Amino acid sequence: MSQCNAAEAYTRHLVQDRPAAQVHHMADTTTTTINAQSGEAKGLFSLYADLIKLRLSVLVVISAGVGCIMASGPQIDWLLLLWTVTGTLACAAAANAINQVIEVRRDALMDRTRNRPLPSGQLSPAHGWVVAMLLAYAGVALLAMLVNLFAAGLALLTLLLYVAAYTPLKPRTTLNTLVGAVVGAIPPLIGWVAVRDQLDIGGLTLAAILFLWQLPHFLSLAWMYRDQYELAGFRMLPSVRGGEHAVCQGTLVSSMLLIPLTLLVVSFHLAGVIYAAAAVLLGCWFAWKSLSFYRHRTNETARNAFLCSLLYLPLLFIAMVLDRIPQATEIMIILEPTSP
Repeated sequence: MSQCNAAEAYTRHLVQDRPAAQVHHMADTTTTTINAQSGEAKGLFSLYADLIKLRLSVLVVISAGVGCIMASGPQIDWLLLLWTVTGTLACAAAANAINQVIEVRRDALMDRTRNRPLPSGQLSPAHGWVVAMLLAYAGVALLAMLVNLFAAGLALLTLLLYVAAYTPLKPRTTLNTLVGAVVGAIPPLIGWVAVRDQLDIGGLTLAAILFLWQLPHFLSLAWMYRDQYELAGFRMLPSVRGGEHAVCQGTLVSSMLLIPLTLLVVSFHLAGVIYAAAAVLLGCWFAWKSLSFYRHRTNETARNAFLCSLLYLPLLFIAMVLDRIPQATEIMIILEPTSP
């Protein structure tokens, strides 16, 4: 057995035979040693990209940008769009970094996360905390000064819910997935209020789509890594009694419900018939992959449903933006006194 495999086996032995506090400490130090021996240090930019979960943050930014574009009139304020997505990106990056600081010891117990900068020892938790705080202050301040206070408030709310509600609930209840879906539904609202400075049915429809999309997305992910989540002490639905059936059923039902929900965009005159056709086709494809997962409950079908979700949302957004119906701007009528 190689040195790394022996060290990993020792870590798993600790998980079974030691109290939780000792497990976290031992796993943290042992896994740091493993990664220090098995991999070379990454560049600082690459470490920061992993710390803020750059790919996930970019998806958040895209949803905020779509909200901004869909709320706009015939002429899009590109500078406003730039400030909106930049501020949202900074806040999303801060939330992800704080999440990793809080969960560093649990991440060290999971194969899929132990190579992240903090559990691998390439960045210290203090370093990650400082980066997160700088990003959080910069993001909220940018939105408050260059966009509007409503957008800044929603961004701050997203950050607080992610850190103070979603993250602490992950080891306590399977309802953390629903809380996380609420958090993920807010970014398109940030983009919407950046333009409109108010909430209305259009922005809420976009938020509802994001909320519902996250259910099959994260349920299929939880299925694939259910053993690792359980080892790290996270309460995920596939690991509880009857949870495997609930995951498959929830993935199928939520993906099917996306079809009528996405068509509300047309009903509320946000997009046209080309988008409607795309929404139906994409929805049927997503539902088919989810049905396959429901019928054949394997990691392969779960992965197919998960990968489908990753393609579904950007393609839906592209169709929505390309076939958007510009929103009416407020018209101020000034009545001048008529001469007698």
